Amino acid sequence: MNPVAEVDGLRVRVDGSTLVDGVSLVVRPGRVTALVGPSGSGKTTTGRALLGEFPPGARVDGRITTPGPGAVGYIPQHPAAVLNPARRAGALLWDIAARGGGSRRDIRDRVEHALRRAQLSDPDTVLRRYPHQLSGGQQQRVVIAQALLLGAQVIVADEPTTGQDPATKQGVVETLAEVARQGIALVLLSHDLDAVRQLADEAVVLRVGRVVDHGPADEVLPAPSRPALPAPRSAAARPVGTRLAVRELTARHRTVRGATPVLQGITVSVAPGECLAVVGRSGSGKTTLGRCMAGLHSAYDGTVLLDGAPLPRSLRARTRAELASVQYVFQDPRASFGEHRPVLDQVARTAVRLRAADRETARRAAVSTLEELGLAEDLVTRLPGALSGGELQRAALARSLLAEPGVLVCDEITSGLDSATRDAILAHLAGLRERNALGLVFITHDRAAAGALADRTALLDAGCLVGCG
Repeated sequence: MNPVAEVDGLRVRVDGSTLVDGVSLVVRPGRVTALVGPSGSGKTTTGRALLGEFPPGARVDGRITTPGPGAVGYIPQHPAAVLNPARRAGALLWDIAARGGGSRRDIRDRVEHALRRAQLSDPDTVLRRYPHQLSGGQQQRVVIAQALLLGAQVIVADEPTTGQDPATKQGVVETLAEVARQGIALVLLSHDLDAVRQLADEAVVLRVGRVVDHGPADEVLPAPSRPALPAPRSAAARPVGTRLAVRELTARHRTVRGATPVLQGITVSVAPGECLAVVGRSGSGKTTLGRCMAGLHSAYDGTVLLDGAPLPRSLRARTRAELASVQYVFQDPRASFGEHRPVLDQVARTAVRLRAADRETARRAAVSTLEELGLAEDLVTRLPGALSGGELQRAALARSLLAEPGVLVCDEITSGLDSATRDAILAHLAGLRERNALGLVFITHDRAAAGALADRTALLDAGCLVGCG
């Protein structure tokens, strides 16, 4: 079978550092080629090279062969980032389909056909909604439909199953498998080896920007292993008291058709040094709950209390001390960093703004915290575009820790990490909880991590608290 795309001897250097060093791969129609390896190994740099996209200031050598413009589609880890939040999904897809000409009926038929090829069984409902009204799985399928309408022969899927509950994750796997059966070539970039084992025909293993192994996926991938997670605390060792409390919180999203309820009557709390895991299916309201705690979502009734005192609903109304006390680590770290300032400067800025540290003291604290999280100083002096998603996730965690918070809200912060790095981060958080009495709100789909790190677990379903213990 002739290749549809090839990468031969790709080298990408930024500011004297090599991100990818001599990577080669062959992509064939109807086949799934997986790029696997730890955070920072060069997976995303290689995948985005197929689109002709590179970090700012990159020096590129090697040969990349693709079918031509529009022939390579891209599904980012967070698909909402490439969907226009102000336009309904139907308008986005209509504009693309209209490029092919024809009557309104012809255009609508092409849109519906693309949505069904992307495994969306109810196109009419999806077409009427804005991106934020779609689940993560639905957003991914809309992005796939966009690529199909543009005539993609290759689709690069970047961590498509991370941050998904098991049912949604399996649905994404089935969607991608169906796309491959239609003759589309898939390049899968993933830490999720279970998903890779289900999907991939070939696997390319990267480490520090180089290919260290490649071949049939069932021969190259390591056997499944149990992660080395922190040991859960005994009930007797669990902390008491209340650092942060949520009382009868009912939240809503504002839409053009009025307010849509998201959370209903939620009451939870976290003690100093305690970890409360918040779990539930995609769309159950976990992120909205965390954002209300941190002042990032103000459309709610009820009360959020810090050490017994009510917190203002809006971030803008909170004092510097209140901002420092409750910090939030975003699931999508790339969207939370400015593109044109070095990562180290942005991390250090937290200590300057919230702790009144001078610039040099803040910089030293930032370097120390980043190194504790496995990020060397020469790496974090680069712009965000030169770091991998997993590296930026650790930098986002360091930025929040520089505020010396009393409560840290972590929204799927391990979803973009390889297993070894994930375990190290969880161990680091467990240590901070013990040493600094840090209260953790750990929003996750990773039940193993929740079981190891959390003292209690709150289960949300359709915006309601259905269990806590």
